[in-house]
Amino acid sequence: MTEKRTSLWENGLIWFGAGVSIAEILTGTYLAPLGFGKGLAAIVLGHLIGCLMLFFAGVIGGKVRKSAMETVKMSFGQKGSLLFAFLNVLQLVGWTAIMIYDGALAADGVLSAGRWVWCLVIGVLIVLWIVIGITNLGKVNVIAMSALFVLTLILSKVIFLDSGAVGMAADESMTFGAAVELSVAMPLSWLPLISDYTREAKAPVKATAISAVVYGVVSCWMYVIGMGAAIYTGEYDIAQIMLKSGLGIAGLLIIIFSTVTTTFLDAYSAGISSESIVRKWNGKHVAIVVTVIGTVAAMVYPMDNITDFLYLIGSVFAPMIAIQIADFFLLKRDASSQNVQLTNLIVWLIGFIVYRMLMHVDMPVGNTLPDMAITMLVCVVASKVGKER
Repeated sequence: MTEKRTSLWENGLIWFGAGVSIAEILTGTYLAPLGFGKGLAAIVLGHLIGCLMLFFAGVIGGKVRKSAMETVKMSFGQKGSLLFAFLNVLQLVGWTAIMIYDGALAADGVLSAGRWVWCLVIGVLIVLWIVIGITNLGKVNVIAMSALFVLTLILSKVIFLDSGAVGMAADESMTFGAAVELSVAMPLSWLPLISDYTREAKAPVKATAISAVVYGVVSCWMYVIGMGAAIYTGEYDIAQIMLKSGLGIAGLLIIIFSTVTTTFLDAYSAGISSESIVRKWNGKHVAIVVTVIGTVAAMVYPMDNITDFLYLIGSVFAPMIAIQIADFFLLKRDASSQNVQLTNLIVWLIGFIVYRMLMHVDMPVGNTLPDMAITMLVCVVASKVGKER
């Protein structure tokens, strides 16, 4: 029996769902102080950088038909990769909780039933998505994505055509470089996940390209909706915008389905990553457990500002993927037969420290691109020095 593979269309739908997210809309509101012109430039530049890295990460996993955390073994060794698998599961549990929290808070703003009730509703729907499975979501995703597409068009019309506001003046509370970095951060958070989906594709390189482009365009759109909402309506609460514009049930559908389709990917990939840590674990079962943990955390803990979380993700995974890109595309080496690739772990630590240092320097292209360039250079030099020795 031949293994079922996902089509380009199905991969595009998966990443359309990843892009349509309340968290991305809320992150877009942070860029409002720049004004619309500079804010849009920062969003586009940040997503170009982030989605290019997303493409490279997806190509690695797609070509070797391995999950994201399995490809990490190619640069850090069997046991060395466990650090990143563990950190990835942690960030995905965090994302699951944040997404459910944001979705429940917004849903409760449209139809008050209690945040915990909406947390449960969203959590149950995510579990349903997990049970259906990534290769069987075709028809379900077509229906869900079609509805989301129409509803987000309506939301865009409300904000940009019907608000009637002059718009808030730009100020200097947000720098251009910081805005670029916040725009890079979202695609960067998907780097340790994309191979979990491209490895299942019939044409992995084309599927990766489609995934990166679709996600990039849709994510930019969500950022612009958030930024536009803050600038033109003076409102940072997306639920209030929907209520004021009469998007009651339609707004509720946007919130719930966008949260489910995005958070499903987080929980599902947490399950896949866990299999790299403990072989006998079942990825689907772990994904359901992650969803339950995320649901409970969303009920209990407030998660209103995620900027520090986004920067932490960047500092961990930007140098990791830089080393993977250098190894796979430039050095053509594979350390998966080794226990630990100590040199690359040291290079990653250097990249991590450099990223944290660059956070205190305002650069027009943000922190990620310079950090990855430095990390790749150090990785190549360390390889050459090691060969000479």
